[in-house]
Amino acid sequence: MSEDKQTHFGFQTVKEQEKAKKVGEVFHSVAQQYDVMNDLMSLGMHRLWKRFAVQVSGVKTGDRVLDIAGGSGDLTRLFSKAVGTQGEVVLTDINASMLEVGRNRLLDEGIVVPALQCDAEKLPFADASFDCVIVAFGLRNMTHKDLALAEMQRVLKVGGRLLVLEFSQVWKPLQPVYDAYSFKLIPLIGKLVAKDADSYQYLAESIRMHPDQETLKQMMQSAGFAKVEYYNLAAGVVALHKGWKI
Repeated sequence: MSEDKQTHFGFQTVKEQEKAKKVGEVFHSVAQQYDVMNDLMSLGMHRLWKRFAVQVSGVKTGDRVLDIAGGSGDLTRLFSKAVGTQGEVVLTDINASMLEVGRNRLLDEGIVVPALQCDAEKLPFADASFDCVIVAFGLRNMTHKDLALAEMQRVLKVGGRLLVLEFSQVWKPLQPVYDAYSFKLIPLIGKLVAKDADSYQYLAESIRMHPDQETLKQMMQSAGFAKVEYYNLAAGVVALHKGWKI
């Protein structure tokens, strides 16, 4: 990869090798207040979106699930209940601070799962290791989304599913209201609650730079996924994409 190749960090243009470091700094900063901020920003709806993702996943008792960019462990908790004691959920995140928050929270609840710090673009798992892979609100922060999607496809078993839960393209009539909320209110909440307006400014910008619903569907197909479909949630504020490895 050329050292001079550029990518985006929110609305900024940065060198590719700098993006991961900058994203890391954002999540180190917000880790302790991450769940509180999610509840405030989504009015608690992120919890409903995550439950919906588990329902759509088709995961059953005994399955093996990989939670990529699992952060504070919400989805690992839900999937652990779905797979039961015969199954396994592996919690991963590239950010040590987020992973520590998630692992400790799960341990406090008596949920013991493998927790690994790793890069989604270079997953440390064998081919065909999982029945389901999920990445929630993490794909947009990855520098090479195509590489990450290809890795997710690689570690899935034939018949396995990838679910991508991510902010997406909102219904056009709502765009002005959503923009005002994103660029005015969210950084203000970040400043008051997390003492960090800049990180939440980046998060709002990163949403606008993420591929829209149809583009992400095509990216998943290019990575080898079949029967790719998506569900718009909250008028497209969030979309859940699902694809199969066949």
